[in-house]
Amino acid sequence: MIKRSPRRNTEDSSSSGALNDLSFLLIIFFIVIAGFNVNKGFLLNLPSKDKPIVVNTNDILKCELDENGALFLDGQEIKMESLAQKIEKKLKSQPNMTFLLTINPETHYQKVVDVISTIRKLKVENFSFRMK
Repeated sequence: MIKRSPRRNTEDSSSSGALNDLSFLLIIFFIVIAGFNVNKGFLLNLPSKDKPIVVNTNDILKCELDENGALFLDGQEIKMESLAQKIEKKLKSQPNMTFLLTINPETHYQKVVDVISTIRKLKVENFSFRMK
């Protein structure tokens, strides 16, 4: 005699499918309504193409960052702490001063951010930077 194994009680597959669909829709819903905090970085106003800005060469304050992170202002090495004082002094005598930052490509990014942050705190309106 052939022995048959008893049939297993199968669950209704449609009930678990509906639950999976519902959980997927809830996840999508919460992702869509969630507010994401995005770091905007530095917001810089660029000059318009219609009105080119003419800068007097005497109003340019030249600053340079080398690959080691050393800061040079008009050819002389200075510390980051004294940069703010020198910029404030220059702004008092020349309010239309343009700060020109020359960056070595090997400079650490944080050093560049520190200099730009100092300039932004002092509210220097004209700022330019270039790579060496």
